[in-house]
Amino acid sequence: MEELLEIKQLLHQGKVAEALVLVEELEEMSKSDKLNKIFSYGIILLLHLIKKSAENRTTKSWETSIYNSAKQIKRTNKRHKTKGYYLSEQELQETLQDAYESALRSAALEAFEGIYEAEQLNEMVKQEGIITMAMDLILEP
Repeated sequence: MEELLEIKQLLHQGKVAEALVLVEELEEMSKSDKLNKIFSYGIILLLHLIKKSAENRTTKSWETSIYNSAKQIKRTNKRHKTKGYYLSEQELQETLQDAYESALRSAALEAFEGIYEAEQLNEMVKQEGIITMAMDLILEP
């Protein structure tokens, strides 16, 4: 809010260049927030897909979490005014690949009552397949 008041003040003073610098900073902060949300929801999505694949079962809770995470990624990634996206398909895939290790570590705590280390759990699943499933869920209409 402070930044908006400062922009308003700069514009009233005719300092358009300085106001534009602040606008660009706000845009960058907003985009950074969107990317962090996508990353966080990606971890949750991958976590449940890893557990589902490793344990070869699912629960209503996992399915709900998978659905909600994919939906939130879609919503967060969409630019409403320009009808575009913050991340391209390639960037989404890279984000999921980056989030995979965190998801795997969390899944190791939960799957099979935590008896396997992340490396052992990773041998039970196919990372590429998990990421492909996640991408399919995110990209479906």
